[in-house]
Amino acid sequence: MTYNINEKGYYGEFGGAYIPEMLYPNIEELRQNYLKITAEESFQEEFHQLLKDYVGRPSPLYLAKRLSEKYNTKIYLKREDLNHTGAHKVNNTIGQILLAQRLGKTRIIAETGAGQHGVATATVCALMGIECVVYMGEIDIARQAPNVARMKMLGAKVVPALSGSRTLKDATNEAMRDWINNPVDTHYIVGSVVGPHPYPDMVARFQAVVSEEIKKQLIEKEGTENPDYLIACVGGGSNAAGTYYHYLDNTDVNIIAVEAAGKGIDTGESAATSVLGKEGIIHGSKTLLMQTGDGQITEPYSISAGLDYPGVGPMHANLYKTGRAEFISITDDEAMTAGLELSQLEGIIPAIETSHALAVFEHKTFKPEDVIVLNLSGRGDKDLQNYIDYFKL
Repeated sequence: MTYNINEKGYYGEFGGAYIPEMLYPNIEELRQNYLKITAEESFQEEFHQLLKDYVGRPSPLYLAKRLSEKYNTKIYLKREDLNHTGAHKVNNTIGQILLAQRLGKTRIIAETGAGQHGVATATVCALMGIECVVYMGEIDIARQAPNVARMKMLGAKVVPALSGSRTLKDATNEAMRDWINNPVDTHYIVGSVVGPHPYPDMVARFQAVVSEEIKKQLIEKEGTENPDYLIACVGGGSNAAGTYYHYLDNTDVNIIAVEAAGKGIDTGESAATSVLGKEGIIHGSKTLLMQTGDGQITEPYSISAGLDYPGVGPMHANLYKTGRAEFISITDDEAMTAGLELSQLEGIIPAIETSHALAVFEHKTFKPEDVIVLNLSGRGDKDLQNYIDYFKL
């Protein structure tokens, strides 16, 4: 049994490319070329050189002593917050910009929710001198102002999505519309393990540098490459896919995926797709998504702008359906408390997305000898205003 993608672009029964005919040439061009191009020695050399010298990888695997003492277990934090741009997103945008260049594309579009992927895309476009347009929901633009300013400073054009809930889902719709209208010169840098095949696999492969490093770092620190548990938050799920990638088929390693329960699973203001979702198609792939009885997409809600996606990537839908991963839903309140706790125990202010993963320790008891690796997917600079408002700091 494998939990990885098959040759048709499916994880179990999830995935595929359910796309309008207008997008077929773009997706087909990518599908036919992505594995061939990314396997080239020159591509791998340039990719790893940039990860090292520009992003600052490998990111440290840090034993959080005070946090470990509090929960009486051994907690390592994979410090993706220390990457250039402050999150894991840049691992993927560097991979995709190199791919876009090799496909001869001269214009980049992207969607963003929390703004981290938008910043990471604008960053690599500035690095390579390529035109960049980022679609972002009007509501997210308001609640993530520092990231909007960063994107503009990096030379990107930020276009507000004014339809629907004016958040991530709507920004994605706008980006897809743009791509249909500009198929020849434009590459769409998708920010998570979502969308039509080959995107979920492509993004997971670029993020797989995370689990590749975890294996090496654990050997050095624990004498084994296998932790007992891997923990990551899941919105679309790219930081989680990167954390799990090299361990997917190793069932000795337990996987925990953490979703945003918002104000509570039963409140109607939630983004806990695994609990509330049914099989359906969103943004070109078959996955689990929150929808009404007649198939209309339900508006997700989370205090975290990066977790309020109404679906999950097909890899995660399959991990949930098969029971390979344990899914835990964390409320806004639990996440905010966990974020403050990490700040005061370890001197690390996490992104609110990551705070959801950190809240697992209040929900689940681990053994003292367990080795746990939690992906600290982003730093909390972008969320300071939310923290200030919430805790009345």
